[in-house]
Amino acid sequence: MALTSGLFQCNDPKTWQRVSDVYWDVVASKGAKQSRLLELDKWYQKELPSCITARPEKSLTRDELVKLMEWKLQRGKFRPRLQQMASSNPESVVESCTRKAFQLLPNVSAAISELCQLKGIGPATASAVLAAGAPELTAFMADEAVESVPGLSPIQYNLKHYLRYLEELRRKSESLNTASGEKWTPHRVELCLWTWKVAQKLCPNLLSSLEDEEERPLKKLKTKQ
Repeated sequence: MALTSGLFQCNDPKTWQRVSDVYWDVVASKGAKQSRLLELDKWYQKELPSCITARPEKSLTRDELVKLMEWKLQRGKFRPRLQQMASSNPESVVESCTRKAFQLLPNVSAAISELCQLKGIGPATASAVLAAGAPELTAFMADEAVESVPGLSPIQYNLKHYLRYLEELRRKSESLNTASGEKWTPHRVELCLWTWKVAQKLCPNLLSSLEDEEERPLKKLKTKQ
């Protein structure tokens, strides 16, 4: 499959898996210009979820929220003012607000609204908080992922647009689960869409093995740990 129409329209779980396999390679490529991106991404994708779920009640500390904001800004547009605003939230308020947000799930709308009460936190950053602790229910509102879903451009950074995006990712994850029998979550779908979009710009060679199987045998891509 040449994927000329984009990854989102693809229904082959194997293709999605091969895109997933090169995620860390793509992060490393993007991190060539943003020196802390790879380090922060490993923290966000691996360490932070473990910290959140290990607590009696899911929540984030202020330091974690500030670091999450740094990760988000490294991933996208750098806006230092947001970092400062996130830092200004009192520790007790961050812990209380994030705890309540996770308790409100599966009502994503209510959870996002709760998090947006924190200074410097809009729907996109709120979605990153939820995706770190509940990837089976939510996904980060990454620009590249949103742009990959037909009908969602231009991006609007509001709750209504996020919920439309999340619904599309949930449908896709359910479709991939049915076709593969594996565990696909909205967050995992989001990561693949981000990988595909960024790789097209920075390292298209990593996607070369996704050409039509009839034209070229698929080469197994090694996943970096």
